[in-house]
Amino acid sequence: MKDKIKVIISNSQNAVKIPTGVRMLIRRCCNAVLVNEKFKGSAEISVTIVDDEQIHELNRKHRNIDASTDVLSFPLGENGVYDVNPETGAQLLGDIVISIEHAVKQAKVYGHSLDREIAFLTVHSMLHLLGYDHEAGGLELVHMREHEEAVLTQLGLVRSGSYYTMDE
Repeated sequence: MKDKIKVIISNSQNAVKIPTGVRMLIRRCCNAVLVNEKFKGSAEISVTIVDDEQIHELNRKHRNIDASTDVLSFPLGENGVYDVNPETGAQLLGDIVISIEHAVKQAKVYGHSLDREIAFLTVHSMLHLLGYDHEAGGLELVHMREHEEAVLTQLGLVRSGSYYTMDE
């Protein structure tokens, strides 16, 4: 039986209309990360799109940080071992929560498309669900950034900022 990736996406906000294609983009990002990371077996990921107020509350409740943020990751596994959905046998990787309001602002600040920003946040969070951590900075941060950019480049969403020069 072929491994299946199930990405459950829900929109819990009314502040920003979700553009056409965003749900497919999120699914493509989740799949690309799992392929790149050579993840074995079926997997389930939950992605919720929220507003700044909702992510602020989650950040305060779960991280004791009284501020909104762009994305939160809630891994359900540790050291590559995940809970399993008894009905499907899929590994439950965890939950991703994206603030669409934050994504819109950051896309403007960084000068790229909303698609690129949502893709980055999704890929970034997927790597957290797989055990990556950048909080300490240093090599872990560099390693994570390299994996993020590899997936985004594969998806045709290359960075438009300082890492690449565009020849006219």
